[in-house]
Amino acid sequence: MPKLILEIETDLYRTLQEAARTNQLSLEDECLRRLEGGVRRSRYMEALLAELRAADAQRRAERD
Repeated sequence: MPKLILEIETDLYRTLQEAARTNQLSLEDECLRRLEGGVRRSRYMEALLAELRAADAQRRAERD
């Protein structure tokens, strides 16, 4: 199985994880929520979301 390696700021990742848990969302959905709501819109968040989507699509393809 291919591996996905992301280099992200640890504090931001923890913040995103905690927000996702608090909002009962996946990490991808939390990123989407922030992007759609205009909360700290950044290239970093958009890149992270793209990586999460690609990893999710790959997992789905491997399952099917």
